[in-house]
Amino acid sequence: MNKNIPFIGLAFLLVLAFGSCNVSTPNGGVITDSTKIVSTNGTLSETLVALGFEDHIVGVDVASTYPASLQQKPKIGHNRDIAAEGVLALGADLVLGVTDMVKPEVAEQIQATGTRLLLFDHEYSIEGAKQLIRAVADSMGQAARGDSLLAVLDSDLAKADSIVAQSPSKPKVLFIYARGTGTMMVSGQGTQLDEMIKLAGGENAVQGFRDFKPLTAEALVAADPDVILLFDSGLSSLGGIDGLLQVQGISQTNAGKNRNVVEMDGQFLTGFGPRLGKAILALAEKIH
Repeated sequence: MNKNIPFIGLAFLLVLAFGSCNVSTPNGGVITDSTKIVSTNGTLSETLVALGFEDHIVGVDVASTYPASLQQKPKIGHNRDIAAEGVLALGADLVLGVTDMVKPEVAEQIQATGTRLLLFDHEYSIEGAKQLIRAVADSMGQAARGDSLLAVLDSDLAKADSIVAQSPSKPKVLFIYARGTGTMMVSGQGTQLDEMIKLAGGENAVQGFRDFKPLTAEALVAADPDVILLFDSGLSSLGGIDGLLQVQGISQTNAGKNRNVVEMDGQFLTGFGPRLGKAILALAEKIH
């Protein structure tokens, strides 16, 4: 018997142990146990956690609300209004962001310090969600875990498709963004909400414009939605359903007459990340 076998086995175990502490990434960096990560986007934060990097995250934007444990992380502001100073103050080694949300001057300031910055494109569609998951997983050296996330997403999407396929009609859904009665906007075409309504088997009740515009009583009555959709925080700011029904025009719509109001968590509804299939399924079940 080779007397060196025990030592060979020990060496092999040591290689495994030390190897697990360092992840080489395709972008040329190495993630170690001490690597500090700042995520500037809620969907990226959620994806990082799903890939096993939660303990590395030292700061997140205010939209990083899932999982709930992320809410205990230091906040760096809103993803479209992040300052480089706040990010760098956390001693980040790696910063992740979405291309069209991180201002060019902020990106330059972060990179000028030698801090690694990874920016990802994020299209609000099923394929866009899959591409983002795949890109983040590959960039972080976790392609296999990325494949697992995509498999779960496909399974969730299949369940959502089944619900939508069984629905006999397309309800007209109006999304209202509310921060009290003083700030109320409706979602037109080209928004995450418009896409989610369509994916859930509904029809956007307002047509003919892109992005958001102020809610008016006249337009509300003309749209006559079957369902009114809000973020749960928005509905709360209005005082719940009873408060919403006091808004001029709401009670004259089919949705208002039937108190057919749906509320959902904002990040869950519009994240277009690993939970997209679950979000579509939840919305489909609520509006049909």
